[in-house]
Amino acid sequence: QNYVVDLSQIDPTAILASAGDVLMRAPDNAIDDLFQAAHQASQSPRDASTLCALFDPHADRSFEALAATANRLGQASRERFGTALLNIAAVGLQAPRQSYDAAAATKTLKQAGVTAMLLHDDFMLGMTASGADQASRNARCRSFGWMLDALKEVPLPQRAAATRLML
Repeated sequence: QNYVVDLSQIDPTAILASAGDVLMRAPDNAIDDLFQAAHQASQSPRDASTLCALFDPHADRSFEALAATANRLGQASRERFGTALLNIAAVGLQAPRQSYDAAAATKTLKQAGVTAMLLHDDFMLGMTASGADQASRNARCRSFGWMLDALKEVPLPQRAAATRLML
């Protein structure tokens, strides 16, 4: 049986009108489920390429774009990513706003970037690639994967804050 991400059971106007608010209300563990799904998907070259499109400089990262991306992933990744998105939508509409420090999230991302840079010589090349050509996309994708690897080692509260910032 094929798994398809279906958001039809959730009021899309409520979510789309306040997607940023939903992300800020979802508990850290729900945000981390999305991070873990993205990290797992990044281990597969096909799925990594699909996810990396979300992090192109001018990519659409709306809730609808995330769901569309999830539907292009392989079966296992699609299930993990879709479940995480549905969970964020469900709990994010009901939970109180979570504490969030944008400066701390930025610091966490920078620290993960430094870790990735120390471990991988070409990390900065990919992070600064801004072209739309295949080589630039591949370099960004590779660096994105290295960044996710570094973030995986960060404690949950910081990882969730960094994930919110990336989204």
